[in-house]
Amino acid sequence: MKRKVQGNYRSVTTAGETVRAFIPAPLPPVPPIDWSEELRAKFDRALMALGRLDSASALVPDIGLFLYMYVRKEAVLSSMIEGTQSSLSDLLLFEMAEMPGVPLDDAQEVSSYVAALDHGLTRLRNGFPLSLRLLTEMHGVLLAKGRGSDRLPGEFRSSQNWIGGTRPGNAVFVPPPADEVMACLGALELFLHDRPTPTPALVKAALAHVQFETIHPFLDGNGRLGRLLITLILCEEKILREPLLYLSLYFKSNRRRYYELLNAVRTDGDWEKWLDFFADAIIDTAEQAVAAAGRMAQLVGADRAKVAALGRTAPTVAAVHRALLERPVATAKAIAGRSGLSMATVNKGLVQLTALGIVRETTEKRRNRIYTYAEYIAIMNEGTELPS
Repeated sequence: MKRKVQGNYRSVTTAGETVRAFIPAPLPPVPPIDWSEELRAKFDRALMALGRLDSASALVPDIGLFLYMYVRKEAVLSSMIEGTQSSLSDLLLFEMAEMPGVPLDDAQEVSSYVAALDHGLTRLRNGFPLSLRLLTEMHGVLLAKGRGSDRLPGEFRSSQNWIGGTRPGNAVFVPPPADEVMACLGALELFLHDRPTPTPALVKAALAHVQFETIHPFLDGNGRLGRLLITLILCEEKILREPLLYLSLYFKSNRRRYYELLNAVRTDGDWEKWLDFFADAIIDTAEQAVAAAGRMAQLVGADRAKVAALGRTAPTVAAVHRALLERPVATAKAIAGRSGLSMATVNKGLVQLTALGIVRETTEKRRNRIYTYAEYIAIMNEGTELPS
């Protein structure tokens, strides 16, 4: 459905050029969403997919371990959309220790994304509301270190920004002027709190994401925080018990269409096409996550069976295996610290796990060898491969 422009333009001068900045109208859309039978049916499918995803957490031997890897996969993908070149293995190595050869700035950026998400979810679980204050706290964590640390972490912008292009005059989109940002954000916060009217959680997440990206309230980190906002809403609204839904892979795979639809909302008010795309993203992403959880459960079950068949050494080898589940890239020293086993016992266990094909030694060094739970990482690595 095409409406009029969803806001208004104001001329601003920035970087020596006069451009038209867009100020979005408050949510919800006017006139209301046109819920065709097809669109309503697709949202019903999306909600069912989320229900299956929420139930899938029971399939995984330890949901905490699955989440540990899944959150890091999302961090890599979301940062990749912003141009960061860091793989899942790079991040795991960085978190283990700042290893030579790991791109430090990129890995730090991805690690900060994980920290920002953890901060937001912890605050929500402790009863803090989804609010502008929470978003600034998360932004402060997101840009605390590495690139972007000079871009006002934790502060809304007080200057004009633009998206795409080399200068304001050839930008793809110019967000609201700085003096309009707080009014736009205030209206968004009211919408998040179901004012003036309640909005179903999944619809709220879809609309709020577009509005946040349109306001672009920070000097840096808007894309990553805008994608995190979707997960935060679904967790706060109890659609998901665990943060198992991340849309970055779908947005990355359909990047051009994603940006076209965001722009179509602003210029034509075509919220329905965006909602159709968003529902597809939910269905596709939820189904992939359910499949990954199932494959993870099968892999861990099969590997535990191999370990159990070892006989008298099985209990100690199982402890080493468990430590690698918790951190699938590790040194023998790190595993010893995590498991409470001696270095000699850990090394023997790693030899047996390597012989079983469960673990792979990647450094070929005599000391400080790095071991990886290769198949475990491979399941999570799908979609995060860096271009050659």
